[in-house]
Amino acid sequence: MNKPRSYTARNAPPIDRTRPDGPLIQFFATPPEPCPYLAGRLERKLLTPLTGSRAPFTYDDLIKRGFRRSHTVAYRPACRQCDACVPVRIVTREFEPSRNLKRSIRVCASWRAEEFAEPTALPAHYRLFQRYQATRHTGGNMARMSFAEYRSMVEESFVHTRLAEFRNDAGALQGIAIYDRVENGLSALYQFFEPDLESTSPGSFMIAWMVERALSLGLDHVYLGYYIGECRKMAYKARFQPLEALGADGRWAPFEPVP
Repeated sequence: MNKPRSYTARNAPPIDRTRPDGPLIQFFATPPEPCPYLAGRLERKLLTPLTGSRAPFTYDDLIKRGFRRSHTVAYRPACRQCDACVPVRIVTREFEPSRNLKRSIRVCASWRAEEFAEPTALPAHYRLFQRYQATRHTGGNMARMSFAEYRSMVEESFVHTRLAEFRNDAGALQGIAIYDRVENGLSALYQFFEPDLESTSPGSFMIAWMVERALSLGLDHVYLGYYIGECRKMAYKARFQPLEALGADGRWAPFEPVP
């Protein structure tokens, strides 16, 4: 797979994985509220704080059990009458891009990537985020984010969070990928890009880049969050094969949804 033409890492110290002792994890359930993905359904979540020195290790354990991160909280669906959300992850060593994905990789292959070990909410990044939201998610909560709220999303983390920016040959900012490093992989949190580039699928390119980055670190997986077959915005994850899904038995197994 063609990788970005150049890659630099900014202030990337080795990760200390000495596991401190600590109390048992406490979980909290949210009350039912309208599902943001499937109309007419209600969602509930199981939550636990991700703060303090134990947060990275708690996250390492929970992501293998289908949890995701938002700010300083780990969560997973706990809906009583719906199991549409399927946790999925890419198997990095076996990843083979599809024909359409290879096209995106070719188009974006000259982009230069720079990884920030300490994610920073820069004004230029926020302006790109605003343009992306105004085009792709008009009327959503994220489209109304202030710079302070965006900064909280990017910087508020007690785990090993990274940010990569992508620039073209002329040095113009094209996209941002925010992700976490966990014990056995990378967890893709959020990607956004210049909206005029949508036809070239830069979001998919940035996920493919994360696969290459995970491989360079000797990591086995890229966690993509939840696949929802009935939701177009979440069904795209099936493009990244081979995928594994977390089953009801708590085991990860090969997953290739039927179109």
